[in-house]
Amino acid sequence: MAENKHTQHVHHIEPYSPEFEAMVPTGIVKFLRTCVIWQFIRFIVINIKMLIVVQKSHH
Repeated sequence: MAENKHTQHVHHIEPYSPEFEAMVPTGIVKFLRTCVIWQFIRFIVINIKMLIVVQKSHH
């Protein structure tokens, strides 16, 4: 009996293998994710953007 693509067994891929094709964070990305100063700056920027949107909706 021939199997079609819906009944074939799923092939599992090992993490970090060439087949995985997922992005691995660079050193800069890891630093920005853990840097409290950068997170605070992003927090302020997002809040300013939110205030602008709310202010526009009240006019």
